[in-house]
Amino acid sequence: MIGSASAVRAPTTPPADLPRLGWEQQHAYRALLLHPDWVPHVLARLPADLHPIVTANERARRELAELAEPQPNLPDWQILTPLPVETLRGYYAEAEAASGIPWVYFASVHLVESNLGRIRGASTAGAQGPMQFTPATWAEYGRGDINDNRDAILAAARLLRAGGAPGDMDRALYRYNNSNLYVDAVQAYARLMLADERAFLGYYHWQVYYATTGGTFLLPESYPSTPAREQARR
Repeated sequence: MIGSASAVRAPTTPPADLPRLGWEQQHAYRALLLHPDWVPHVLARLPADLHPIVTANERARRELAELAEPQPNLPDWQILTPLPVETLRGYYAEAEAASGIPWVYFASVHLVESNLGRIRGASTAGAQGPMQFTPATWAEYGRGDINDNRDAILAAARLLRAGGAPGDMDRALYRYNNSNLYVDAVQAYARLMLADERAFLGYYHWQVYYATTGGTFLLPESYPSTPAREQARR
């Protein structure tokens, strides 16, 4: 964790190393989710400047896990390769210019809702697209294709603005998803990226894991053509 958390943020890190470092970072937070009693021991071994980063990421993962009820079966999804970093950053910047909302909030919602566009499929509540809109909400705020990343990000900007952003981001995020756990998790990721925008490069390489009542599975890019892989509980 020490190497991945620091190296992702280091401008000297070769881009070719980022996929491995991002995934290592994700694995570390998954391990802390399974073993919360490890957290104080991990923090004791880390430099002080990493404590708020690790604490915020660990808390966000735990809060989102509380929202995700394990399902009996694997989802009827496709797992896609995300658009390039530069393309996504361009979409976030466009949404920021249109709404006044800092780009990190669009990146954070995108991460939480669809793992930055990797997930193509409906949620258990029937929400669709990379920013997860219900049909009724899309009818009010959406323009274009609900499954298009740019269209969905710009629709999220309209919805968040209608909810009080950028002046009251907590209120706007709560309107987006009526859960304080959701608000806290999105805020945690957004604040980490606001403090250091290179944090986005780590999140960009996080993969899709799905919890069922029988275990947790990695859904690789190109799933379901590439089968899900059950993960050992460590």
